[in-house]
Amino acid sequence: MNDSVEIPFARPDIGDAEVEAVVRVLKSGWLTTGSEATSFEQEFRAYTGARHAVAVSSATAGLHLCLEAMGVQAGDYVALSPYTFASSAEVIRYLGAHPLFVDIEADGYNICPDALDRALDVACTDGRTVRVIMPVHMAGKACSMARIRDTAARYGVQVLEDAAHALPASDDTGARIGSRGTAVFSFYANKPVTSAEGGMIATDDEDLAKRVRCMRLHGIDRTVWDRYRVPGAGWAYDVVEAGYKYNLPDVLASLGRVQLNRADETHARRHALAERYAHALDKEPGIELLTGSGQTPEDSRAHAWHLFMICVDPAHRDDIIAYLAEAGIACSVHYRPLHMMSYYRTQYGTRAEDCPRARDRFLGAISLPLFPGLTEDEQDRVIATLKEAVSRSRGSAGARS
Repeated sequence: MNDSVEIPFARPDIGDAEVEAVVRVLKSGWLTTGSEATSFEQEFRAYTGARHAVAVSSATAGLHLCLEAMGVQAGDYVALSPYTFASSAEVIRYLGAHPLFVDIEADGYNICPDALDRALDVACTDGRTVRVIMPVHMAGKACSMARIRDTAARYGVQVLEDAAHALPASDDTGARIGSRGTAVFSFYANKPVTSAEGGMIATDDEDLAKRVRCMRLHGIDRTVWDRYRVPGAGWAYDVVEAGYKYNLPDVLASLGRVQLNRADETHARRHALAERYAHALDKEPGIELLTGSGQTPEDSRAHAWHLFMICVDPAHRDDIIAYLAEAGIACSVHYRPLHMMSYYRTQYGTRAEDCPRARDRFLGAISLPLFPGLTEDEQDRVIATLKEAVSRSRGSAGARS
């Protein structure tokens, strides 16, 4: 095998415009939250159609701020799928509340609306207070938001969308994620839009926006930018709450602004690469593509394509990944479900079989390299090597039988 060329799982798409923007801020004399972060918020509102946008230091910070603003308290429950990154559930624990893990859909990676209905019904019967539903738009494919919002309305529960993977994406009503309700986005280094680290809260709730703006910076009643622009205001402020340190510095916001301006361009490239993967791997023996309920080739542009995920035989998943690695191709697995992690098993006594679809999906999951700079030659090499790996695994299984 040719291992002379390394194909990473992800590579940030950074050009001269991003470098120039960061250097400009470094030379400006103002590095922390200021005009760049404010402009980033304004441009994000325009791009997503959100009424309010609040820049924060990470999506984790944004989720924490929103749950606090939604009134989540110790002893409450927040419903979410366990098929997600650690941050989605850990922010619930920050507030002394509890995750209510709900299994995923049969043909995808997102929370199952039917299972959600059953979980809320049981919780209400048991006298537990479910304060928020947190749908996680896994890999960039939006959850079934029409059903989820109907369920939330029936049970009097708020909705907070974990949209860390979902810029730009649209839901099953055709609405762009972030244009309705409250959603939190990530700008981590491997995301479709990056500011190296950072996040954004998008909401149509004015009271929530006011609360998270205050709480993101120590509970101070005015922004740091205003405090230093107005003579004497640097010390003439009030602390109205015990807040957090969750603001986004201008250095990072400047990078995010350029990336946001290129979001449609990079999304088109991700979509084109995803279509090439799908065309090459659809109906390939030993490989399954799961797109989720309601997803068709015609509406695949609604998918943000942060990740391209496949399913293989769990008995050979790790061997297939190792074969690709030997060929210089890096892959990943998203995610080991949280209800299978030691913290939640110890804290709540969760078992792998509590969410069997999530468990089974994880055991066969592989995420393939997908980033705007991936060339077609590199992608062809990934596809060919993957087919070789799967074929070898199937052949070895046949020989043993």
